[in-house]
Amino acid sequence: MRANQRRIAIGVTSLAMVTALAACGEAGSGGGDDSASGDGGTPTIGLLLPENTTTRYEAFDRPYIEAKVRDLCPDCEFQYNNANEDTALQKQQFDAMLTQGVDVIILDAVDAAATESWVEEAAAQNVPVVAYDRLAEGDIAAYVSYDNYRVGQLQGEAVLDALGEDAEDARVVMINGSPTDPNAAMFKSGAHDVLHDAVEIVYEQDIDGWDPALANEKMTAAIESLGADGFDAVYSANDGMAAGIITALDAAGISDIPVGGQDAELAGVQRIVSGQQAFTVYKAMIPQAELTAEIAVRLLEGEDIDELTPDRVDSPTTDGVPSALLEPLALTADTIEGTVIADEVYSAEDICTADYAADCQELGIG
Repeated sequence: MRANQRRIAIGVTSLAMVTALAACGEAGSGGGDDSASGDGGTPTIGLLLPENTTTRYEAFDRPYIEAKVRDLCPDCEFQYNNANEDTALQKQQFDAMLTQGVDVIILDAVDAAATESWVEEAAAQNVPVVAYDRLAEGDIAAYVSYDNYRVGQLQGEAVLDALGEDAEDARVVMINGSPTDPNAAMFKSGAHDVLHDAVEIVYEQDIDGWDPALANEKMTAAIESLGADGFDAVYSANDGMAAGIITALDAAGISDIPVGGQDAELAGVQRIVSGQQAFTVYKAMIPQAELTAEIAVRLLEGEDIDELTPDRVDSPTTDGVPSALLEPLALTADTIEGTVIADEVYSAEDICTADYAADCQELGIG
């Protein structure tokens, strides 16, 4: 379900709300993928991420959450695991954190529908769970994400913008995200809200695990089914799958077909610079990660989180989850400097490598 009226603007982070937090106890040893070792004496925050196919998780989410936790609570221990898109593995990782005495768990679920019993077990042990990016089921303490329905609407609007005068009666292929990710359903719903009455959806597939290789296969199947001239644009639920889609188009000799994505991955931004990809959706991951870390530390300290969670969201199992929903932005070639470069997500040098230098110069980037 949609959240209530209030939204947190993309540039407004929790940094302005940070208060001086007390030292959190004995020094911890840190942690890595296999070292969830909270001992019940050292205050410990655990982070569980769903996969590493999407580059954002290892490049932004993990390091920025960890850095903010250590900044706010330098004596806390921080533990981390990635589930590699395996729900059973993530359940083992979650159970291990509970067994080893982790005090707060930040959970980005592989399969949100599978988490209710996990979260209830954590609650029984007085371990709050913060749902990160994906709305886990169960009685979670807080949820931090973006307005994911709005993400889908932005994607749909950007498809129409990319088509321009050709949008009327255009034929669109839709390659959606993983069925186990509740965000994917919201992206899909928001995009359909915009596209349903404006274009004809001629082919549509959901992609398990957000797999670029599978997206490539489905795009190839769409081309074989529809013909090279049987569609006018491709909606891709994220940038990783857009890469697989564009490879399929290239292999079929198809060019000048708008393809959009989401996540503002570096490779996606570079494809936008080169004209291979029409747009992405930028969700400022650093504010999201740092806000989540602050909520986790406050929960660890038994402090109030109301000012950090002004929204309320309903999951299939729980109504009124305290939430913070940040505002996404569409990103095109014209807005790269004002978004990912201005926010120091990437520098012009990161984007404008040798292969993209001429395109960057033409766009005035750098």
